Amino acid sequence: MSGAVVVGIGSRPDPAADAIVAAVRKAVGDGAIRCLATIDRRAEEPGTVAAAAAFDVPVIGFGADELARVDVPHPGDRAAAAVGTPSVAEAAALLAWVCWGRRGRLIVPKTAFGTMTVAVAEED
Repeated sequence: MSGAVVVGIGSRPDPAADAIVAAVRKAVGDGAIRCLATIDRRAEEPGTVAAAAAFDVPVIGFGADELARVDVPHPGDRAAAAVGTPSVAEAAALLAWVCWGRRGRLIVPKTAFGTMTVAVAEED
């Protein structure tokens, strides 16, 4: 990973900060993180906010409708049924780059860590 990356996170409600931090570090190692990205309903949950604070990065949340419009390599029926979009982690990681007027590309596809998924995108 050459530059700072965006980490997309999909999880059940109220993920624990330490679980998020551990999953992100497994996916990214000690690499620089630009932000955490997820579905809007998870973006303000205490664990997500605390994990972002641990990395000293912002959290960006997207609506299910925004995430559903992102073409991803690994859509899932479970996410679609639970939150109304077939992808949270991959779609959020890619969509966050658009916030800075850039395109992203997945370098770590959605990967399960316990009850959450993590995907990593770098600038394309």
